[in-house]
Amino acid sequence: MNQQQPDADNTNHLDSYRALALQVTCHAVNQARDRQAARSLMLNSIARLAQQIAASIAFIGFDCRLIVLPEYFLTGFPMGDSLAGWAEKACLEMAGAEYEALGKIAQKHQIFLAGNAYEIDPNFVGLYFQTSFVIDPSGTVVLRYRRLNSLFAPTPGDVWDKYLDCYGLEGVFPVAKTAIGNLAALASEEILYPEVARCLAMRGAEIFLHSTSEVYGKTLTPKDAAKISRAVENMAYVVSSNTAGIANIPIPVASADGGSKIIDYRGIVLAETATGESMATFAEIDLGALRRDRRRPGLHNLLSRQRFELYAQSYSQSQFYPANTMLEKEVDRKHFIQTQQATIERLAKLGII
Repeated sequence: MNQQQPDADNTNHLDSYRALALQVTCHAVNQARDRQAARSLMLNSIARLAQQIAASIAFIGFDCRLIVLPEYFLTGFPMGDSLAGWAEKACLEMAGAEYEALGKIAQKHQIFLAGNAYEIDPNFVGLYFQTSFVIDPSGTVVLRYRRLNSLFAPTPGDVWDKYLDCYGLEGVFPVAKTAIGNLAALASEEILYPEVARCLAMRGAEIFLHSTSEVYGKTLTPKDAAKISRAVENMAYVVSSNTAGIANIPIPVASADGGSKIIDYRGIVLAETATGESMATFAEIDLGALRRDRRRPGLHNLLSRQRFELYAQSYSQSQFYPANTMLEKEVDRKHFIQTQQATIERLAKLGII
């Protein structure tokens, strides 16, 4: 995926370090008049982030080696833009200036910097993907995960056959084996899909980097319950970074604000913050303890007790939301809800729902 092989630049492996889920405001680009204006807003956001990251590390300590940023932190989400319009205005190029600027931040502070952005891919002209990425201390993108479940945006599943030809299954479920552990990404609501995290765990994922933009409140939300579940069932850390609101759109700013958290492999919430911009969600990632627990026999060791072959046939025989619906034709945004409606009708006729 036009990226360096993980772990090629990192030889000093760490058994423990601190991670930060940096909760920052997303300054949306929806009202930008063109691509150039949107790019200017994005670079302003990166400059602001550079200051916040530097100050956060100075406060937390220089053993802060991993920082996770929220979902679509540079742009916000499309609101009324066509697929082609959003691709032109708001989507990053795979080797674009924005990644270069973020890479310089990672280099300067010798950190792994994770986030989420809309991205175009020269292999899929006219489409874009929502991409979760990891940049290593050399400034290199060492992981690109394209969101697999989205209601209103293209996904690899919509062009499945070609996507596999381009990137293979390991490119669909990438795990970066780095000096700070085996990193994998989950995008936003995908925390609700246990299969995504499980496929990453099958490939050795130890830390799930969850960039999100979601409603936060005092009651337990489905996503918060899922974060704990994904941590426990995969014996992995979850570092979940939420937005501190989305500015410059008609929706009230604080609609998606707060609740960033770090959960350990036992399902214990190590750190959590409320609303507003904050660097309060930081905690120790104890890789040594995680790895000892994964190698300790007993009832708790859920990974070693998995019997995937028992479930494989049921999965292979079932089709719910179809693949390849965008492989041969251009679509508009109505396509996604129409495909979902057709899926619901088909499942109802089959007596499944």
